[in-house]
Amino acid sequence: MQLNADFSRRAVVTPEAYRWVDSPTPGVERMMLDRVGEEVARATSLVRYAPNSTFPTHEHGGGEEILVLEGEFADEHGRYPVGTYLRNPIGTAHAPRVGEQGALIFVKLHQFSPRDTDRKVIDTRSADWQPGQEKGLEVMPLHEFRNEHVALERWAPNMRLAPREYRGGAEVLVLEGSFHDEHGRYPAGSWLRSPHGSRHTPRTGADGALVYIKAGHLPPG
Repeated sequence: MQLNADFSRRAVVTPEAYRWVDSPTPGVERMMLDRVGEEVARATSLVRYAPNSTFPTHEHGGGEEILVLEGEFADEHGRYPVGTYLRNPIGTAHAPRVGEQGALIFVKLHQFSPRDTDRKVIDTRSADWQPGQEKGLEVMPLHEFRNEHVALERWAPNMRLAPREYRGGAEVLVLEGSFHDEHGRYPAGSWLRSPHGSRHTPRTGADGALVYIKAGHLPPG
């Protein structure tokens, strides 16, 4: 399967374009954002777990990055409430399960460097925010490896950010609020992927925005 597989092109998925598809495991659905491969793939997805559902034990052949968006995710290693950022390096394994709340998670698969071996579990609800380089911008760093940078950013209401140019590309997932730029408007739930060298100038409205940003990691187109 090839879905948004040309990394030299901009890709945008907003909530009205969501199309949920069943995974091979009952009670687990996926909204595919980009994908290169079949069931084992380089993939970025939203994954929705029904209450009291499970997923078979699997090994992370290319690593797994998770942000818990709703409910509570769990496995044999622990419980991960909404707001948890989780990294499982290459070679780790687990058997996911969820309770009565169900769960919605953002997942990136097969996108780790073999040398990126840190397992991370960060509760972003209690982690510290740092002031950004602009008034009204707050940053919560989550992970760095070589050129890859992962963070949450909180943008104040009615803010015009400085123009951004992405070396190595970037992905943005809008968690709360909304923002717009010269290309369009992005409500909560929107996912954007911008190629190397792309530029934009984000602006928020009255609701501000909370966004996940991963930059510097995209392969050549």
